[in-house]
Amino acid sequence: MPGMVLFGRRWAIASDDLVFPGFFELSLRVVWWIGILTLYLMHQGKLDCTGGALLSSYLIVLLVLLAIIICTVAAITCVSMKGTICNPGPRKSMSKLLYLRLALFLPEMVWASLGAAWIADDVQCDKTVVSGIVATVVISWVIIVSTVVTIIIVFDPLGGKMAPYPSAGPNHLDSRESSQLLNGLKTAATSVWETRIKLLCCCIGKDDHTRVAFSSTAELFSTYFSDTDLVPSDIAAGLTLLHQQQDNIRNSQEPDEVISHSPGPPQEADLDTELANCRHYVQFAAAAYGWPLYVYRNPFTGLCKIGGDCFRSRTTDYDLVGGDQLHCHFGSILHTTGLQYRDFIHISFHDKVYELPFLVALDHRKESVVVAVRGTMSLQDILTDLSAESETLNLECGLQDCSAHKGISQAARYVYQRLVSDGILSQAFSIAPEYRLVVVGHSLGAGAAALLALMLRSSYPQVRCYAFSPPRGLLSKSLYEYSKTFIVSLVLGKDVIPRLSVTNLEDLKKRILRVIAHCNKPKYQILLHGCWYELFGGSPDNFPTELDGGTQGDLTQPLLGEQSLLSHGSPTYSFSSDSPLESPTKYPHLYPPGRIIHLEEEGTAGRFWRSAARYSARWSHESQFSKILIGPKMLTDHMPDILMKALDSVVSGRAGYAFCPAGGGSNVDVV
Repeated sequence: MPGMVLFGRRWAIASDDLVFPGFFELSLRVVWWIGILTLYLMHQGKLDCTGGALLSSYLIVLLVLLAIIICTVAAITCVSMKGTICNPGPRKSMSKLLYLRLALFLPEMVWASLGAAWIADDVQCDKTVVSGIVATVVISWVIIVSTVVTIIIVFDPLGGKMAPYPSAGPNHLDSRESSQLLNGLKTAATSVWETRIKLLCCCIGKDDHTRVAFSSTAELFSTYFSDTDLVPSDIAAGLTLLHQQQDNIRNSQEPDEVISHSPGPPQEADLDTELANCRHYVQFAAAAYGWPLYVYRNPFTGLCKIGGDCFRSRTTDYDLVGGDQLHCHFGSILHTTGLQYRDFIHISFHDKVYELPFLVALDHRKESVVVAVRGTMSLQDILTDLSAESETLNLECGLQDCSAHKGISQAARYVYQRLVSDGILSQAFSIAPEYRLVVVGHSLGAGAAALLALMLRSSYPQVRCYAFSPPRGLLSKSLYEYSKTFIVSLVLGKDVIPRLSVTNLEDLKKRILRVIAHCNKPKYQILLHGCWYELFGGSPDNFPTELDGGTQGDLTQPLLGEQSLLSHGSPTYSFSSDSPLESPTKYPHLYPPGRIIHLEEEGTAGRFWRSAARYSARWSHESQFSKILIGPKMLTDHMPDILMKALDSVVSGRAGYAFCPAGGGSNVDVV
């Protein structure tokens, strides 16, 4: 950090990013040099064959060339180890060393080509010598091709525009010129990101919804880090430091901040009831994913159980539309829910941007009509997730501010129109008029289910919603408060999605800037220590990650150590309303839906192994999820199969605790 400027443009790599690749290349070339030297010394007398003089000259020149390259790479590696992320001064000679290293590629390519030509001439020499030359030529071209691939990866399409302002930013310009420059950079960045997204999603159709989603996603990505001079490794180092900082704070608070009160009996009874409901309805949320999740959860028996259904045709027995492998999906749904064919009113696996698959079934056990919306499973769903602007909902609830996540609200509106306009709900309630309506979903499906319940509440006042691992950035404050009466959300551990919103991402960026600005360790040490810590644990103590006595309130302005991390003229760093990511109209502060049950892991289970994990459940306020937590389980805690196992263990443990004699409660693991 900051991104290096070479050949008049900025690159997405910093001068302290070359320690590990340099060490790898250095090790490879030293072994290579020793091998060639050994080959030459041991077989020098066998080079008196036809063409042997040329091969002898080739090996001698290659030894000299490799020695020069080894010295250059060693210098690059040593220089890259100096300084810190925010202090690139000791690495100021890096650009000259890189120019030298790149210049050495020219004779290396020429010599590799000559070696290939000599080998192609069918030189009649000792086979060991010829094999050694062939290996040398192959290794040379592998390194050259790897270098070209690396250059392509670290190429920054906007580098030519950023290079004139590598350190001072556009502050030396007047306000009008600065504004024009920043607007131009933002427009160019948006265009670059839109091109990338279109290439990534080239297999998706190009209807109006898709084009809108491309633009929304590109604008979000281009804005997020447009005001910083961070490279990917800086972000990785920052996340590593944040994880250790969080664990440090938690360890220091554990002795003093144990919950000192127990919920009252009514709250406990309500929690038990809702946990039991969650355990029942999560099966429907999982079933909405179809056969992929079922096979993932049952790797040895899943295909055998649903294989027969994949080749059967029952189109006259149920309403099954959209998508591929429909009968495989239906077979997995039957096995997951335990329902019969006749219990399903409608199943749709039609999947487009802003249009989610869903199913409608009669649940006779709970006497409910269940609508289950599928979570993220495709590129179209990801684009729906990333359409993160806010839009106003037209709800008959008498609230002032009814705004919600744009992509998810449009997906919910699609399901609503299908349920109401196509008469799907009317058909269900004509069969079971005394049943109540329950809407469920996981992840993206949980957000869509919550908004769908809000839309249906005027017509179905008794509607209930169970949202499993819903996204945080979903509802306005007023809708969040309103939803508490009929929506229950379930969150597992450090799951990142219930903590994920545009404003939380902006907060995470500021925390990354703060933590790397005040770490006095070089980046390679941060990453090495971080890898060890993530894999094997240990103590995060004595690893400085923040200013002593620093407070979150200080983040309103960048500190001295953070100046080099910022593009100073950008409006996005401060908390002002000028920030695109904090705009009160486009990206307002949004909240998760309903009351929240949090399943927290107890004890110290393995960092990646969950066999010994124990969980406790409690009602939590949304403020508990106002900050993204970094850790190995921030992604795995979101997986539906992990959530279901944890929920099963909590409900079983609480049931066992409820039926235990008074003297035996101390033996219960999960409370």
